[in-house]
Amino acid sequence: MFSKRDTPENLWIKCPLSGEMVFHQDLTAGLHVTPAGHHMRIGPELRFLYTFDDGKWDDVELPPVPADPLKFRDHKKYTDRLKAARAKTGDTDAVRVAVGKINGIESVVFAQNFSFMGGSLGMASGEGFIRAAEEAVRRKLPLIAFTSAGGARMQEGALSLMQMPRTTLALNDLRNAKLPYIVVLADPTTGGVTASFAMLGDVHLAEPRALICFAGPRVIEQTIREKLPEGFQRAEYLMEKGMIDAVVSRQDIPTALGRYLRVLLRRPAA
Repeated sequence: MFSKRDTPENLWIKCPLSGEMVFHQDLTAGLHVTPAGHHMRIGPELRFLYTFDDGKWDDVELPPVPADPLKFRDHKKYTDRLKAARAKTGDTDAVRVAVGKINGIESVVFAQNFSFMGGSLGMASGEGFIRAAEEAVRRKLPLIAFTSAGGARMQEGALSLMQMPRTTLALNDLRNAKLPYIVVLADPTTGGVTASFAMLGDVHLAEPRALICFAGPRVIEQTIREKLPEGFQRAEYLMEKGMIDAVVSRQDIPTALGRYLRVLLRRPAA
């Protein structure tokens, strides 16, 4: 009699673009990009691993914020949502900040995690971005932001919306210090994040087919009652219209960042 073996549920992952089943080890080896070229969503840990030289970095401690300032509840308590997101991701909130070398250039990197409540912009994310900008100014280093968010965090109400002007002001300090700020837009970057720090970079890069918008295509179609163009609000469409500078595959991002940083910092080529 044979005993039943436990098989991991995520042994095979379906590519959303082609429908092909991809073995998880092959997906990891390909930096979580499927053979069809679909860039899977990744969190800060993998983002740092794939971006920093030799996969080495130092985390920057982020300031604490009130857990539930409005005592918000819909059909579930906000505190319960936070606990579930923390258990799922292992992070305290939707952002992490790290310092390390990218193509030999030391940089501060801010990364959002869509798996944590849709990467929503709340007080913790706002404080995280401000800390990243402050750290860049203090160390006289460039700032790189990897964005991936569904917009503002509704459970924090106006306190969430206040993070849009606060992060914008933090970037003014970076510009006054004449330090580069590069944004890499990952899928999806929407809402208040797009309306603030995600579109204020000196250079804007994007991963292939990333959704980049304020309001989503479904909302726009329902509002104007018209069919939108093919690829509307995707990275390639936005590059064609001049809203972003380049669409870069994940494996090429460190090289591209190094190239742009050397230009902005007036350093010789590697």
